[in-house]
Amino acid sequence: MRIGHFTVAPGGPLLVVAGPCVIESADHALGVAEALAAIGVRLNLPVIFKSSFDKANRTSGASPRGPGLDEGLAVLAQVRAATGLPVLTDVHETAQVAAVAEVADVIQIPAFLSRQTDLLRAAGATGRVVNIKKGQFMAAEDMVHAAAKVRDALPAGCAAPDHVMLTERGTSFGYHDLIVDMRSLGMMRATGLPTLFDASHSVQRPGGANGQSGGAREWIPLLARAAAAAGIGGLFIETHPDPARAWSDSATVWPLDRLEALLADVARIHDLVREAGMADG
Repeated sequence: MRIGHFTVAPGGPLLVVAGPCVIESADHALGVAEALAAIGVRLNLPVIFKSSFDKANRTSGASPRGPGLDEGLAVLAQVRAATGLPVLTDVHETAQVAAVAEVADVIQIPAFLSRQTDLLRAAGATGRVVNIKKGQFMAAEDMVHAAAKVRDALPAGCAAPDHVMLTERGTSFGYHDLIVDMRSLGMMRATGLPTLFDASHSVQRPGGANGQSGGAREWIPLLARAAAAAGIGGLFIETHPDPARAWSDSATVWPLDRLEALLADVARIHDLVREAGMADG
């Protein structure tokens, strides 16, 4: 799978998808992206910059959503040009897909929309890599059907393993909690598609903080290490230089100044699993 200037393949290093949950400003996004690019160089890891131009699924309508499509894509284009990092952002409506495909290297389908047939097909038809977040309500084995919707819409000559990734982000457990079943990672890997683990969203407490999502950030390292031992191909982790002031997911974004140490730890486990012939990529 070709993403930007690097290739994601079995036997390769840990893929990192990281960035602030939502675009807060051009300067903020560029600052985070530059830090991520430097971490990628020091750890010799491929890094994709992730941030959303619109958080359309906030718990409260009063919560900040981001700059919107046009301004957000302009920021992502700046990030891409200034740092050389590929960029990933999510879409919520089919009308957004074509514009996003002009800028983003990876189009992401949010977990809440992972069964939306028209959205999946529209993303697939662009020929861009599509990352599908597993719905909190979905069984891991059912992700094969979401992937098939993208595969069936791919342009001629595009193979699903080269254009579709799957990401685990926890499963609903009651009203305000998520659990991570590590078996799900194995089931998703069995599809033959690159499988990532979303360490930050998996520790959320959706809607559990008086109109916004809470969470338990302290469990991110444990889950990330466990996922690496389960053979993931990549780690998805939202990060912010000042988590308490983050516009979105302030309880679960990982501090930027602690990210390199965590990634180094997870990458070592990933490499050990890869050397044993058990890794996804």
